[in-house]
This record gives sequence, C-alpha cells and structure tokens, in this order.
Amino acid sequence: MTKPMKRSTSPDVPAAARGPRSEGDRIETPTIRYANVFVSDLGRAVEFFGNRLGLELQHRTDEHGYASFAAGPIRLGLARVDPDGEHASMLGRHTGIGFAVADLVAAHRELADKGVEFTTAPQRYPWGGFMASFRDPDGNLYYLDEVEPA
Repeated sequence: MTKPMKRSTSPDVPAAARGPRSEGDRIETPTIRYANVFVSDLGRAVEFFGNRLGLELQHRTDEHGYASFAAGPIRLGLARVDPDGEHASMLGRHTGIGFAVADLVAAHRELADKGVEFTTAPQRYPWGGFMASFRDPDGNLYYLDEVEPA
C-alpha cells in the first residue's frame, strides 16, 4: 500500500509539481500584476509613456510588439496590434486605468506642457474624487487621480 503524496508548500516548487491538493488547502489569493493596453505603434507609445508620463521602461521587444513599464506595484504592458487588422477595435478604448499623483493640478499642468491630450480638466466629483482624464496617441483613455498617501 502506498502512502498519499504530501503536498509541498515551498514557493520554490512550481504549483503543478507540489502534489495533489487536499480538501482543506486554501488557494492563493490572486493579485493584479499587470494591465495591457493595445497600441498601433509601439515606438510612439513607448515614447509617450516613457518620456511624457515618466514611467520606467522595464522590457521591450519590437519583434513581438510588446513593451512593459513599471507603474507602481503593477506593470503597464503595451501590446501592438495592426490598426487595419482584426484586432483594430482594441485601439482607442476606455481603459479604466487610473494613474495616481499627489498633486493633480501640478501633474496636469506638467503633462499638458509635454503635449499630453487631456479630455477633462481636473475636477472634483460629488463622490469625493479629484481627477482628470487623458488620451494616449492611440486614443486610449486613462484617469489621472489625486490620491492621499496610503
């Protein structure tokens, strides 16, 4: 008679190699590590997010049409799509992504001076938010939001 294999809990062991899950095992709570946005021109988008927004480029591969920026605790990925191809509808969308700043008025002025196209000026909302919105060169929409330090 063989003994049941004990499940490893070591983070150095890939999940698939840790053995069968027991009924009482809890799954790991997922976290958001990256968000991808679709762009038509990777070079132009890298220039925008790096030089205008000031994000730190972490990875770029033109061959695969992908770049990644450090954006706080997550990464912002840029994935190139053909503007005339089947995925063209992925361009120019409302991303739902919000960039947090400590001083919205100053950040808005600095980014506008760098040529960032704002669709709304900084404004306070009845629910308490203080934010503006802007577009990247492909028309994707983002928030710029003043948040208090955690």
